[in-house]
Amino acid sequence: GAQVLPPIAMHPAMKSNVPVRVKNSYNPSAVGTLIQNTKEINPLVTAITCKRDVKLLDIHSNQMFEAHGFLATVFREFEKHRLSVDVLASSEVSVSLTLDKKQRDADIVGLMDGLSECADVTETKGLSILTLIADVDRSSEVLATVFRVFSDAGIQVKMMSQGASKVNISFIVQTDILDRAITELHSCFFEEQCRVKMVKSGNETEIVAELAAP
Repeated sequence: GAQVLPPIAMHPAMKSNVPVRVKNSYNPSAVGTLIQNTKEINPLVTAITCKRDVKLLDIHSNQMFEAHGFLATVFREFEKHRLSVDVLASSEVSVSLTLDKKQRDADIVGLMDGLSECADVTETKGLSILTLIADVDRSSEVLATVFRVFSDAGIQVKMMSQGASKVNISFIVQTDILDRAITELHSCFFEEQCRVKMVKSGNETEIVAELAAP
């Protein structure tokens, strides 16, 4: 992906509207992936990516902090220990986030010690990030379909986060079920072999009613 074709290398092609085809040297007869400025279809999901073996930190305030005070304290500690966050979800007095395996254990321990006076921190290992690159205008359909699939397949989501652009939707799942989760979603969004009824725009209410029925 980006290691083979860095985004900055695409700028001249984008500026001149030149299509770029990415091929696989191990399978040269395959058609590869065509990157261009137009698209023939408008799919719900255009890509599925993952990052394996991340750690999840759940940070809950143990004091009556104002929201800005708690979050400021948390992120000062991250800056102090030079820890980079992958995926984040927050509320007024709690933060859940992931750290990849490149982060040093000593730095994570230092972070947890530094937060001990204002928060309870729980670390969970053996998790992975599954990310969908989705149609920003149809994210409700994507989420409704994903959770119906996961519910039917018995796949538990530990955390979910949607980026500010709404294009990236990330789910934190156990690493040992990551491949199954990817396969299930790939079948739905790319192979038209979904195990559940695909949610289309306009029938979300029908799906909710169906799920709520005894």
